[in-house]
Amino acid sequence: MDALDLARWQFGITTVYHFVFVPLTIGLSLLVAIMQTRAVFTKDTVRKDAWTRMTKFFGSMLIVNFGIGIATGIVQEFQFGMNWSEYSRFVGDVFGAPLALEGLAAFFLESVFLGLWIFGWGRLPEKIHLLTIWAVALGSTLSAYFIIAANSFMQHPVGAVLNPETGRAELDPSQGSIFAVLSNVTALAAFPHVVSGAWLVAGAFLTGVAAWHMVRHHNRARELGIDTEEGREQHLAARDLYRPTVRFGVLAMVVAALVLVISGDFQAQIMFKQQPMKMASAEALCETETGASFSILTVGGPDAFSTDCDGVTHLIEVPYVTSFLATHTFDATLQGVDDLNAQYKEQFGATATDIHGNEVAVDYRPNLFVTYWSFRLMMGLAAFSGVLALWALWVTRGRGETARTTGSKAFQWFAVLSIPMPFLANTAGWVFTEIGRQPWVVHPHPEDPVVRLMTMQGVSANPGWMVLTSLLAFTLVYGVLAVLWFQMMRKAALKGVPLAQRDPETDELDTPTLSFDY
Repeated sequence: MDALDLARWQFGITTVYHFVFVPLTIGLSLLVAIMQTRAVFTKDTVRKDAWTRMTKFFGSMLIVNFGIGIATGIVQEFQFGMNWSEYSRFVGDVFGAPLALEGLAAFFLESVFLGLWIFGWGRLPEKIHLLTIWAVALGSTLSAYFIIAANSFMQHPVGAVLNPETGRAELDPSQGSIFAVLSNVTALAAFPHVVSGAWLVAGAFLTGVAAWHMVRHHNRARELGIDTEEGREQHLAARDLYRPTVRFGVLAMVVAALVLVISGDFQAQIMFKQQPMKMASAEALCETETGASFSILTVGGPDAFSTDCDGVTHLIEVPYVTSFLATHTFDATLQGVDDLNAQYKEQFGATATDIHGNEVAVDYRPNLFVTYWSFRLMMGLAAFSGVLALWALWVTRGRGETARTTGSKAFQWFAVLSIPMPFLANTAGWVFTEIGRQPWVVHPHPEDPVVRLMTMQGVSANPGWMVLTSLLAFTLVYGVLAVLWFQMMRKAALKGVPLAQRDPETDELDTPTLSFDY
């Protein structure tokens, strides 16, 4: 592979790796803030103790995740100068503004207040301390918005003009400048979709971990006998500590799913207008069709792993659905991949100049295989959360003394296996977003396509061996970090929450402190 392919692989690997931690931080910070809010404002001492314990339990995992997320996120910034210097030169005037806002406003907000939250237990007034975790949740959400605004310029450039003398995209007041970038319709559509995806990740994580312990305590109570003192303690832990957390996680998943569906529908309509090639590739729609069908299963020809439409066969389809998703009408005409490719060659040229000054033939079709299947994996993997939610609601039905828990090992293991599925769905969604944009690193605006840059024109002029060396080094280091992260998260999750004990003299519950014994 040449330096361009290696640079793309490196950015893809480091970005996907970093994005494992991002949605969990965004979603879990919000859910921890809600749990602590319930602990602060509830009058019932037992519930107050239970929600405080769960806040500290999941808060310990939030901090581990946040720390590794910071370390891996810094690398993303370095790569713009290392491997994508021509891209940085082209969009630096635009890209720098939202990235600066993300660092100076959002990142410092969440990191400073996370420190206050960690070390403020028992030192700050209760409600002031509560505000610190809400500031963390706000900061992580703002951070997501600024990053999405920067990425959305790559998808749909606004607020800038091309300076013919410098060959750079520059913010321009006549185009709305930074305000247009931050209010980009692409960003406004993507933001709720990304954030609700983070809520789904955190909801599934919360439900999976709590369900594991609920089943464990339920079975332990039956082994000891509910009539015994120790068995009763185990039963109450399952019913009053972990069961409410399971149902809270399910509520988070339900809310996330509703926002995902609504925002996804809106985003799809926008993408059919802004990047019709991406959406046609997502359906392997090779020829222009009226009343286009939605593909359930499509197989490719001999070149199925490339951009070639030859031999593509639609095996299972739902008539008219793709046209409806694009326009909310069943008889809309949608352009196919081959027709769009011919149109773009006429509009932008059949060749382009790379960073070495060579004229290179251009194919405007993205990788059909990756685009098609990443789109389906994004939706299919998220469905695990729906099954988990329904199953969890059923096994925890009832209220008060009749509230149920379960000892089902099948439910316990399914809950754990469902934890990584939203992570993978989020990853597939970003793979679809970025691969589907190719061959552009800055996709031309459909109405004013002056500001644009191809991926092969944005890479640095580094020799291939240099990029390969950094790729192997990052992959090795990230592999070690992945093992350490998994071990720390696993240890914290399996540790569980100590059973509540009352002081025999004061009758007060022994709510634990926030601890990180790694």
